[in-house]
Amino acid sequence: MKHTILLAEDEPFLGKVIKDSLEKEGYAVELAPDGKRAWEIYKSHAFSLCILDVMMPYKDGFSLASQIRNDDPKIPLMFLTAKSDIKDVMAGYASGGNDYLKKPFSLDELFLRVKELLRRAEPENEKSDEHRIGSYVFLPKRQELKHNGETVKLSHREAQLLVLLLQHKNQVLDRKSALLLLWGDDTFFNTRTMDVYITKLRKKLEGDQSIEILNIRGFGYKLIC
Repeated sequence: MKHTILLAEDEPFLGKVIKDSLEKEGYAVELAPDGKRAWEIYKSHAFSLCILDVMMPYKDGFSLASQIRNDDPKIPLMFLTAKSDIKDVMAGYASGGNDYLKKPFSLDELFLRVKELLRRAEPENEKSDEHRIGSYVFLPKRQELKHNGETVKLSHREAQLLVLLLQHKNQVLDRKSALLLLWGDDTFFNTRTMDVYITKLRKKLEGDQSIEILNIRGFGYKLIC
């Protein structure tokens, strides 16, 4: 089945380049020149993914994302923006976004992120999405940890980071690689932000003393379980 993508981008040239490039990759793309028109198009079509510019006339990308998220809690949302302030990034995720791609970006990176977001959104048997971490059961798609009959909710970023740690279980997760994959760059500020998320994960996993997330100075982190 061909995936259909809503692209909201007010820069005509960039919008056309992205639309044409995604269509060459096999996607069907509906291009909207502003947030208001994007919402009208969204309501009249079934989309697999929405790619939203943040700064648009009539309705900004964050407001549009909130509307779309209220209508569909599961549809993947990606933001395109030249803004990189952490407050803007956090506002994007707070409005329901799943990914945040900063301009300028390569089309190859866009293709990879689109493919990954669509892959995550594919329905699959819930049991196949269960992962054991000590005495915890981790459900990445539901962003939950289950332990002793209780459910602990994770943020989208916490779940992403825990997936990476689990993929490198009992090995070192390279800090720079994790930063580039999840935040898009390895600036000092993003490094400190990731440290905060690591601390949050340790807190949420403290019910099993056999689980550790070690800080390997100069290299990264290691999940031991």
